Amino acid sequence: MSCESLVSRRTFLKHGALATAALASMANGTQAAEPTGANFGFSLYGMRKLPIKEALRVCAEIGYDSVEIVCMPGWPCAPESLSAMARQELRDQLSNSKLTLASLMENVSPLADDKAHAAILERLKRACGLGHDLLPGATPIIETVLGGQPAMWDQVRDKMVARLQDWAKIAEAEKTIIALKPHVGGALHTPEGAIWLTDQLKSPWLRLAYDYSHYELRNIPMKGSLETLLPRTAFIHVKDTAGTADKFQFLLPGDGRTNYVDYFQTLKSAGYKGAILVEVSGQLHSRADYDPIQAAKRSYTNLAPLLERTGLRVPRA
Repeated sequence: MSCESLVSRRTFLKHGALATAALASMANGTQAAEPTGANFGFSLYGMRKLPIKEALRVCAEIGYDSVEIVCMPGWPCAPESLSAMARQELRDQLSNSKLTLASLMENVSPLADDKAHAAILERLKRACGLGHDLLPGATPIIETVLGGQPAMWDQVRDKMVARLQDWAKIAEAEKTIIALKPHVGGALHTPEGAIWLTDQLKSPWLRLAYDYSHYELRNIPMKGSLETLLPRTAFIHVKDTAGTADKFQFLLPGDGRTNYVDYFQTLKSAGYKGAILVEVSGQLHSRADYDPIQAAKRSYTNLAPLLERTGLRVPRA
């Protein structure tokens, strides 16, 4: 099946996770099995100070199904710092822990100058290579925010489209999904902006990462934003909030005002079958008293019972 015919089918856009599975099948040349439910994971963005082997062990013992690995420069799993042997060891550690690799976190912006843009394209290629080394025969997901500031959106959105078209070419060539994440403090910060941007790009390889915390701070209703964005979403980040868009604090999921029962029931009704990943904000994990293991445990305790109650999650075998 060609990429064009796959994209044209209504089923491709019906549910974001199913579309991702279809792309994986296309990349593999195989028929991908349809997921039976969502999985619950933890982003290792909140475990920078732990050795990767220890972080995976902790997440598995707590009960998580999947992880997000950070591949930004200076982090333990930056592609340039991992030899072929180290990649094989990491792949084995993931397999032994029975944790699924849900995504790779990057932090690059399409608003960089020309020289930096060229460097970013090479950086994305390296991240794609790491994804394939860790998920051979599959379709990895790389997630990134896009930078800028909210007031800049009207001035920079056309430049974003032009630069992201270059990203899309790499994503298609590398058979890797790049998930673009709107951010309360970024140029891309609303569901309407995310829809406009993806409509302009028209690429199945550039999708969205949904994180309601960034919309909650702007008093954007959850159900409406989910209904709008879920068909274009590759996976979900969860965390909580306090404050407003102008002065905000990110919290562990379940420690704030988000109604996770409604959230998970909405996802269940929509048939969502992708990853739901706890993301601990840098506002928390940069604090001197931050404990990554306790943060992972508390997040699991807060959300796992609600995932099970709503029937959204399919636990690890």
